[in-house]
Amino acid sequence: MSAQIIDGKTISAKLLDRIQSRISARLVEGKRAPCLAVVLIGADPASAIYVRNKRLACEKVGIESISHDLPASTSEADLLALIRQLNDNEHVDGILVQSPLPAHINEDVLIEHIDVSKDVDGFHPYNIGRLAVRQPTLRSCTPFGVIKLLEASNIDPKGLDAVIVGVSNHVGRPMALELLLAGCTTTSCHRHTKDLAGHIQRADLVVAAAGKAGLIKGEWIKPGAIVIDIGINRLADGTLSGDVDFVRAKERASFITPVPGGVGPMTVATLMENTLFALELKEARK
Repeated sequence: MSAQIIDGKTISAKLLDRIQSRISARLVEGKRAPCLAVVLIGADPASAIYVRNKRLACEKVGIESISHDLPASTSEADLLALIRQLNDNEHVDGILVQSPLPAHINEDVLIEHIDVSKDVDGFHPYNIGRLAVRQPTLRSCTPFGVIKLLEASNIDPKGLDAVIVGVSNHVGRPMALELLLAGCTTTSCHRHTKDLAGHIQRADLVVAAAGKAGLIKGEWIKPGAIVIDIGINRLADGTLSGDVDFVRAKERASFITPVPGGVGPMTVATLMENTLFALELKEARK
């Protein structure tokens, strides 16, 4: 057996084309395009690349992008003041603050200061809570992107035994909620899990989101299982690797995502969709 590769680049490109068409239709109707404010603090090279990709995606689909590039020395008080300004700006539909943040800024405090209706990252406790009670609005981009990958690959998650490895607030926890919403029986594994291999060996669907290269061995994968690798790790030789031993896992799985080129592009595309959705929600409330 050799797994079918889930091509996130192709699937995300199709999603971006649909978003572009929806925005073009809005303009024909005399409505405005969505607007995303992107805040980058410091000069971390990886963060700069991520922000550049998001701004390029905005340009592609027709979303207006407002840039706020701040020095690493920016105080928490000054950053929160900027967030309040963006919250009050009626023209801004979405606010994205690129992580990681400098150590002197409390990310939890920052997230809670973002207007829930402009939280296009889907990180605010309110939006996570709505997902938990099966009333989602703005959903965390990476987990929601995974759901879109499954849909595009004609994979029905209903009834599958799903194991999520990693319980971060931004990915692992909302991923478990997304899969519950999709009808999976879910198990979340973390650093206190006693038998990680055993859990994975029983799983129909494995979602790796631990951020540790090679954590999940290929021989652990149940024959025919679906493997979604969210982890992205830079190795000593400069190459990128997921959390799963891809070479061995693809010989056992039925579907598998590569790293890079799997989940990553979907995160950006889903951010674009969330920004459009945020504007549509605002219009619906008027």
